[in-house]
Amino acid sequence: MSMPFNVEKSDRYSLIRIHADKLDTLVAPTLKSELVMLNSDGTRNLIIDLSETRYCDSSGLSAILVANRLCKNANGVLVLTGLKETVKKLISISQLDSILIITESLSHAIDRVVAEDIESGNTD
Repeated sequence: MSMPFNVEKSDRYSLIRIHADKLDTLVAPTLKSELVMLNSDGTRNLIIDLSETRYCDSSGLSAILVANRLCKNANGVLVLTGLKETVKKLISISQLDSILIITESLSHAIDRVVAEDIESGNTD
């Protein structure tokens, strides 16, 4: 099976584009292991682009929370972008909108990562 997402690495962050209609038990475990690998490779900041994802279940949310925790532990930041209404709703019902950074567009997400990075003194 081909990867339901792809990773683009840049100096300050890694961008994960999810190419799946559903972020569920079929996608989440693979995503989680990718997140752990990126983290052990020294990735501090992550942007997850969910613009192709219409549905997210608890395992998908759990993967997002894993990403958030790994970034925080590495003094980095996780930014979600491209959320469809259904996914946004799930995140706010779960009251995660208060802890997750959500931006409207990828360019906003990148700006946010760069700003957070500079703020935390990560200028390398």
